[in-house]
Amino acid sequence: MPRWLRALLSSATGVFGVVVVLLIALTALTSLLWTPFDPMLADVRNRWSPPGWPHLLGTDATGRDILSLLMAGARTTVFVAVGAGIVATVVGVLLAALGALTARWMRETVAVLVDILIAFPVLMIAMMISAVWGGSLWVVVFSVGIGFGVSIARVTRPELRRVQKSDFVLAGRASGLSTGQNLVRHLLPNVAPVFIVQLSWSMAVAVLAEAGLSYLGFGASLTEASWGTLLAELQRYIGVHPLTVVWPGLAITVTVLGLNLLGDALREATDPTLSTRAAQTHLPEVVA
Repeated sequence: MPRWLRALLSSATGVFGVVVVLLIALTALTSLLWTPFDPMLADVRNRWSPPGWPHLLGTDATGRDILSLLMAGARTTVFVAVGAGIVATVVGVLLAALGALTARWMRETVAVLVDILIAFPVLMIAMMISAVWGGSLWVVVFSVGIGFGVSIARVTRPELRRVQKSDFVLAGRASGLSTGQNLVRHLLPNVAPVFIVQLSWSMAVAVLAEAGLSYLGFGASLTEASWGTLLAELQRYIGVHPLTVVWPGLAITVTVLGLNLLGDALREATDPTLSTRAAQTHLPEVVA
């Protein structure tokens, strides 16, 4: 087992994050093959059924099974989180590399561009795009991915500049490595801890953004199961059936918390400087 994986699983936050992410992923995969009921099947005779058998979490105003809706909504959550993470990675690495490893005029241009783009809130960008192209999950993925890709570039760029001056990078350049080879072999692995935290945070906020946009009507369509859409539909009846609102809200909260804690645990597990500082901190106690 790799050292970083052992370190990850040795922390309570890391275990919690891994369990939550695996549970959401497993639920999304299971929902592709099986759900207790058809998530979109309305059964007016069983509307507002309390939690019990066969509807373990109850039903909504149209008689749809809430557990089935949550399972199907996990697919939307995984799609948005992974899709936004991929877009944010591509945009972030590209802008960071252009802003750190190119000529001065290009670096300054990228820095100004990043400062301009980061001034626009991600949700506002998504709503503006949705107003033109219509609300869909692809709009959420690209708007959130681009927005947080800019944030990743802003944080990763100075780290690349710092690592670029290291002796091993200069040695690699002297041995004939190109800028791209140095980026892949030396620069990106050494900024990975910072990058991982930013990426996990962007994926967590992507889940919140999808839920928020779907709640406002700019995200998933009515034919797609979404935790945000379900929350928007159920909150109208919170005074009469308050328990039904708990389930989608709890799913969103636990997922975002798990992604954030997983990112923190991965940073601690992959950053060699943290383990070195920890060893130095405990050294006097060991000697004593």
